[in-house]
Amino acid sequence: MRFKEWEQKVPKQIKNDVIWKIEAYRLSLYLSDLSWVDSSKIISNKHFALADQLYRSVGSISANITEGFSRLSNKEKARFCEIALGSTREARDWYFKSRHIIGDEASQARIEMLTSIAKLLQSMISNLRTLY
Repeated sequence: MRFKEWEQKVPKQIKNDVIWKIEAYRLSLYLSDLSWVDSSKIISNKHFALADQLYRSVGSISANITEGFSRLSNKEKARFCEIALGSTREARDWYFKSRHIIGDEASQARIEMLTSIAKLLQSMISNLRTLY
């Protein structure tokens, strides 16, 4: 599913929240849905631990961005973005390891998206640090 198609299916309650304005959040939430499909393929190949690690690391990215931007201080926001960045790098590692099951093309597309998310998070962290 393409991002624009997916975006049309996101509930208004999520899109009306201020967190929706954060590109890293939108991309990581989209990737969570993609990783659900990817994890299902991995599970069908009986690699349960790989699927679990992949889905949990991807899910952690948007969850930590959301939690961080629910905090008042920029220091806390930056800290949760750092955790999200760690999960982004972990997910990229798991996607590389899963390429034998989900295919090189899908794996590479996910790795590229995760690299974009990582760059966005690094910029956010840097900006937030200058504010505290």
